[in-house]
Amino acid sequence: MKQRQQHELQIAIDGPAGAGKSTIAKIVAQRLNLFYVDTGAMYRAIAYKVLKNGIPLEDELGVNELVKTTEVVLDHSKEQTVWCDGENITQAIRNPEISRAVSIVAAYSGVRKRLVELQRLEAARGGVVMDGRDIGTHVLPEADVKIYLTASPEERSRRRWIELKNSGKDISLAEVHQDMQKRDRQDTEREVSPLEPAPDAVILDTTGLSVEVIVEKILALA
Repeated sequence: MKQRQQHELQIAIDGPAGAGKSTIAKIVAQRLNLFYVDTGAMYRAIAYKVLKNGIPLEDELGVNELVKTTEVVLDHSKEQTVWCDGENITQAIRNPEISRAVSIVAAYSGVRKRLVELQRLEAARGGVVMDGRDIGTHVLPEADVKIYLTASPEERSRRRWIELKNSGKDISLAEVHQDMQKRDRQDTEREVSPLEPAPDAVILDTTGLSVEVIVEKILALA
């Protein structure tokens, strides 16, 4: 594994939906003074644009063509803001409709190719903490630290439900659990870069653990 200086450190955090990747990655990045790259937000941005443009989710050719001219920018100057073609979509991409659509468009080879290019450009800027589903296996295969976060399906569903409720979304826990199960199947069974731990990743089950405990475990590895 390539050795880098502290300011070039690359930390890859992968795992299924609701495992706490984004929350943990943000804090780790702050503690280590590194950029945080939310790749899930980038895929959600594509799903948002696909729905906004009325392209059927099953139209792979149409989606792949759309993504070629789509600009997704993460603003690191403050609380991370997600921009898609000049529009601030930070809040818009967190609704259940986007959550249901994102796994479909994220499985398309054209979408993944384009976003992996953008994600690697982010990493080239300096040290990063990047979270997603194929970071350690595909996007940053030479990352210095690889973590695979997981938790029980019930725990992950409960976390996502609380997150949605806190943002004003009216959805039942049963609906979230059903969406989570579908998302897991789509992520693990897709042909392009399926969700799986990298061979050299440290697997952390976060069920019942506090955020601070998980952060400390990762900082110790870093």
